[in-house]
Amino acid sequence: MLSVSRSGSATMTMLADKFLAREYVAEKIGKNHLVDLLWTGFDPTLVPFDSLPSQWVIKANHGSGMNIIVRGAHDREAIIQTMRKWLSTNYYAEYYHVAREYHYNDIAPRILVESLLDDGREDGPLGYRFWCFAGQPALIQVTDHRRTIKPFYDLNWQKLPLRYAPERPDVDIPKPMNYESMLAIASKLSSDLDFVRLDLYNIEGRIYFGEFTFFPRGGYLKFVPEHWDLDLGRKWVLDKLPG
Repeated sequence: MLSVSRSGSATMTMLADKFLAREYVAEKIGKNHLVDLLWTGFDPTLVPFDSLPSQWVIKANHGSGMNIIVRGAHDREAIIQTMRKWLSTNYYAEYYHVAREYHYNDIAPRILVESLLDDGREDGPLGYRFWCFAGQPALIQVTDHRRTIKPFYDLNWQKLPLRYAPERPDVDIPKPMNYESMLAIASKLSSDLDFVRLDLYNIEGRIYFGEFTFFPRGGYLKFVPEHWDLDLGRKWVLDKLPG
């Protein structure tokens, strides 16, 4: 069993690395749940722009918010300069005064180019965020690419009176196709971890892994209503870990 402590671990660093996490996911649930990797490397000038499809995503593996979605025409030189900035940034060192997410400190920066997932929504694809404790999903948060919606649902797909961000539009998201399979995948990928928010995508019934998040919003969030802090905290008990 992988051991994850609240004071940091090599496991957290490995799973927070968007490149190394792919190997872990492939071993746990199979490569068919990974977004297609079109290129990866350390030199932005070597990205094969001319051979990439018309739509793709370029990202860094070692932080949050380091991604660019490309649909058609793009400024190649501007993207290269942005990538160089990413690669020269230690996400922990640059942002330690905000969240101090130590597991980012030892990730070796690299660039990934992946296929763009498209679920047909203008603001998509929808992301399904499973908040899991020792392999047990507790609730699901749904968001779009622009983060304009963030409704929470229980495991029966009933909307919860819960939020932590400023008010968002009141929307109802249909239960996704293959929802039970998503629950099973979330449970399997989180089974060795005391807590993780596991992000998945569902494109016409095909389920894709997104990322592992150990500190949603860097830990700086307040649930409304406040009792959710205690409700979720009660699930975070180390002796509930399997094995």
